Amino acid sequence: MRRILPVVNVLIAIALIAAGAVFYWIFYRSLPQTSGTIATQVGQPVEVTRDALGVPHIKAQTLEDALFTQGYVTAEDRMWQLDTLRRLPAGDLSEIIGVATLETDRESRRLRLRRLAEQIYTQFSPADRASFSAYARGINAYIESHHGRYGLEFRLLNYDPRPWSVVDSILIGLHMFRTLTTDWKNKLVKEQMLAQGEPDKVRYLFPSRTGLEFMPGADIHPGSNAWAVSGAHTASGKPLLSNDMHLEFSLPGVWYMMHLQAPGMNVEGVELPGVPGIISGHNDRIAWGVTNLQFDVQDVYLERMDTRTGRYVYAGKVEQARQEREIINIKGKQPEEMVVWVTRHGPIFQQTENRAMALRWTAQDPSIFHNVFLDVDRARNWDEFLSAITPYGGPGQNFVYADVDGNIGYHAAGKLPIRRNYYGDLPVDGSTGENEWDGYIPFEQLPRAFNPANGYVVSANQNPFPADFPYHVNGTFASPHRSRQIFDMLAAGGNKLTPADNLRIEKDVYSGLSKFVARQLVAAYEKRGATNPLFTDAVAMLKTWDGQMDQNRAEPFIVTLAFQYIRKAIADRASPGGGAIYDPQISASVVERLLRERPAGWFADYDELLLRCFSDGMEEGQRLQGKDPKHWKWGKYMFLDGKHPVGGQIPVVGKYFNIPLTPMSGGSTTVKQTSRKLIPSERMNHSLGNWDDSLWSLPVGQASNIASPHYSDQWSAYYAGQAFPMQFKKVEGKSTVKFVPEK
Repeated sequence: MRRILPVVNVLIAIALIAAGAVFYWIFYRSLPQTSGTIATQVGQPVEVTRDALGVPHIKAQTLEDALFTQGYVTAEDRMWQLDTLRRLPAGDLSEIIGVATLETDRESRRLRLRRLAEQIYTQFSPADRASFSAYARGINAYIESHHGRYGLEFRLLNYDPRPWSVVDSILIGLHMFRTLTTDWKNKLVKEQMLAQGEPDKVRYLFPSRTGLEFMPGADIHPGSNAWAVSGAHTASGKPLLSNDMHLEFSLPGVWYMMHLQAPGMNVEGVELPGVPGIISGHNDRIAWGVTNLQFDVQDVYLERMDTRTGRYVYAGKVEQARQEREIINIKGKQPEEMVVWVTRHGPIFQQTENRAMALRWTAQDPSIFHNVFLDVDRARNWDEFLSAITPYGGPGQNFVYADVDGNIGYHAAGKLPIRRNYYGDLPVDGSTGENEWDGYIPFEQLPRAFNPANGYVVSANQNPFPADFPYHVNGTFASPHRSRQIFDMLAAGGNKLTPADNLRIEKDVYSGLSKFVARQLVAAYEKRGATNPLFTDAVAMLKTWDGQMDQNRAEPFIVTLAFQYIRKAIADRASPGGGAIYDPQISASVVERLLRERPAGWFADYDELLLRCFSDGMEEGQRLQGKDPKHWKWGKYMFLDGKHPVGGQIPVVGKYFNIPLTPMSGGSTTVKQTSRKLIPSERMNHSLGNWDDSLWSLPVGQASNIASPHYSDQWSAYYAGQAFPMQFKKVEGKSTVKFVPEK
């Protein structure tokens, strides 16, 4: 034994040394340099101070140097994210991953995103080229100076990033465009339901508005979660502005915190990695938030086409589609060649023996792409702000605004098609020449507000277009439940609102829809179902439930299961078999409207419908969480499972890269909008009275390197609904590095 112990100790020591060497070689060497100097391609010295969250505060003497440094430090923290964000829309993921991402690459190639990015680049203004080029040079300076130390993902997948180009940044913008405009999917669902259902009922299920919209007067202009409050309602006497954008959870997160200072610019907020400037945030004069408008900017055309020759009919004449060949490189396999036909309407993106479907999309117009955010970042007032966003092309957004002079405002922006003869809600015949676009809705006619009388501008994804809007309106708008709750909470806050109050609203989990459904279930039970013991405990809980979608409560689980069966039954009534595919955002209002109005022709007995769906939901709940509903918990059903796409796959240690499976509060109709994939991707609450009173947070952290203290340092606070000071005028630096010109 005495002889064995020294050997064991030596082996342990060797293992620890080896593990330390691996950790140093793969993780530590790829951490950002946060002190000393970096000799690189800046024209004049640049100072980068990082605060306790790892937020870079960049002070440069020229805008070009500021954007160069922004690109460099973003690459330090997010290089693999940058690389995958450009590969995804380009259709190049399979080159590094293999066949698992082949279909994803095929879709990107069918949509021609790289070709579109290249076209857009040729039409860039000199100013856009200069700003994007400076940012690209920063990323490339990082790539060139870090050979062999790019991080774990590059090591495991055994490749190095290729040089960055302006086209790569445009691709990332197009990826966000695609993420936020998926109208064609709902159109194909609606078409399928119409083919097997009753047209009037199916159309009832897909309204642009429901009549339940919360738009008192012209004072409320909705979008996604963003709102501005005038100084009449705040403790400081100056406006407040809040913004939390709801996107799919990822590791690392969607956004990167950044503070940029250069002559004529002092702006702080969140950057979309890969794109220069700040997307949402504040400068020293104004604050703004951006949220998805969700207006329909895609049309599907059924082309009378010979898919072998590419000939198709348009306006009574035969035209020739353009053929484009794509080569997809696949790791470990031979490259795949695919052919894309492009008609005057756009690429054929779905094809069967019987029909070819072409996609027309505003993103296919290269003239609309403008990087307006650098102008927004430097705007000083409402007029300059409007001037900055006027040329904005898309994806369509709601811009919410406030300034230090006490003004608040809202304006929708984006190139929204004017449809000639139809509402854009279905695949249309592409052969006639009739179903075309007549340009875009003028910016000046889009919904707007400036200093509304009630002192609030509230937005939450529902339809902001008035009923008498002069153009056809269609889109994937949400129900008004979130905007109504935001407004109610702001109004209840009196005239002393603070950033902390706005943070409290952002994390609110009350669902007016779920409470309404609960009352409907209870009423139906008391009328017709009192003899069924299956409902007894559930009804007792629902009677006193306050509508809070709390992870530890059973009622949200009970109501959600019943709601899903109600929605399916309604869709099946309109289109037999359609219940499984019907799930648009507006469905919450559709269900509420039907249960409130109970129109004839749908169900002979609405109480019977409710009890049947209640019963189905209770039986499913018992299968999932046991017989006794008093022991059910919403968080066992509504949870977040945050897996790192590469590190999380490593045996044994992979769990340390992940956010563990976590119960969540909230739901699809709560201000804190939550699903198993979607969460608030950031939270910002700006104080126009004192910028340093502003609050912000990300779901996880700034860095993608697990060895960084900022890999997930914000998660606990974010999960608890807490936030951090948004340091602006007074920055408490934890480290400082200087970028100096190369000799």
